[in-house]
Amino acid sequence: MDRPEPYTTKRPRASLLATLGLIVSVVGALFVLSGTLAGYGIGVGAAGAVLAVLGLIATRRRHVAGKTDALIGIAVGLAAVVLGIVAMTGQFDWPTTDGDWAGRFREWLDSQFANWF
Repeated sequence: MDRPEPYTTKRPRASLLATLGLIVSVVGALFVLSGTLAGYGIGVGAAGAVLAVLGLIATRRRHVAGKTDALIGIAVGLAAVVLGIVAMTGQFDWPTTDGDWAGRFREWLDSQFANWF
């Protein structure tokens, strides 16, 4: 007896632009959260959001996955831009572009937990 060939479909592949947009947006957000690199973080976050939008457009095609990556990349990129602008204008206590926040945080932790150890 002849058996019909099984119908195989292509496996969905992740959109490179969506994944790259997510990664670049997260890097931009980390730059902004550092405070000192907030200016660069605005640009990197905006570039990540644009890449994520292009990745979202790419997921319209069949067998291209990554819509969630693209949406998270857009949200994180735009949040990095907004938080970076707030940091650059000085409307918020943290992150600011002046000072060494890692050193200040370490000093604060030492003062809080000095008697515990």
